[in-house]
Amino acid sequence: MFQMTAPPKMTEAEAADLRRRQKGRNVALLLALLGLSALFFAITIVKMTHR
Repeated sequence: MFQMTAPPKMTEAEAADLRRRQKGRNVALLLALLGLSALFFAITIVKMTHR
């Protein structure tokens, strides 16, 4: 069926670049989740105070 092959070897520079890009994506995701959480919190507070 499918033959398992080893992943291609990366140089140290390629690995460092990959880690840098992954860290950047993780930070962007963190900021998006924090922003969404803050938005939900603010909406909840506004709804609770306008009864």
